[in-house]
Amino acid sequence: MTHPSIVILTGAGISAESGLGTFRDEGGLWAQHRIEDVATPEGFARNPQLVVDFYNARRAHAATATPNAAHAALARLEAEYPGDVLLVTQNVDGLHEMAGSQRVVHMHGALNGALCAACDHRWPAPLEMYVGQACPSCGQPTARPDIVWFGEIPYHMDEIQETLSRADIFAAIGTSGNVYPAAGFVQLASHVGAKTVEMNLDPSETVALFEETRPGKASETVPLWVDSLLRR
Repeated sequence: MTHPSIVILTGAGISAESGLGTFRDEGGLWAQHRIEDVATPEGFARNPQLVVDFYNARRAHAATATPNAAHAALARLEAEYPGDVLLVTQNVDGLHEMAGSQRVVHMHGALNGALCAACDHRWPAPLEMYVGQACPSCGQPTARPDIVWFGEIPYHMDEIQETLSRADIFAAIGTSGNVYPAAGFVQLASHVGAKTVEMNLDPSETVALFEETRPGKASETVPLWVDSLLRR
């Protein structure tokens, strides 16, 4: 028996219940800064200290967070489902891995990673990075957070698109639907005939493109959805 292949996209909404704020949260870390200043290559060029401090704060905040029931459910799906499961996340925290997920594709990079702007070497980031930090490979003082900023190309797009092109089920969880290319994944999945489902606290910008919607908290909707898949 062939089991349907599953591709899951997660966004900031799945980690919100773990205490990690989204772009739109009032009073959160993002509300204190303009995206152009802390999440673009131009912002880093203008004021690298501000950017490094911002990601140091995000890294420290993420280090205090723990996975919630939605993260745990997706890890259980990967472990128990007899078919293929690919988990693609827009999040830069490590909560999916902390929950036990093994096959996680971080399309926007990771807070626990450092990148050399000179030679593209990657290594584990310390809890606090500093401006002018040297690359352990080439020695240049060009370390930066290994984060995909606005205007940069997300990671692993070839793998994601290839897997989506043969997916039977596509689920988007906690995503706003207004950041491309991830916002276009539902169209690609629909084009190949995949069943599509959105799980969001509030409808995304692309909600009309999904066959099924399951509104509510991710910690409640995702475990129920996973249960339905594992009962098949």
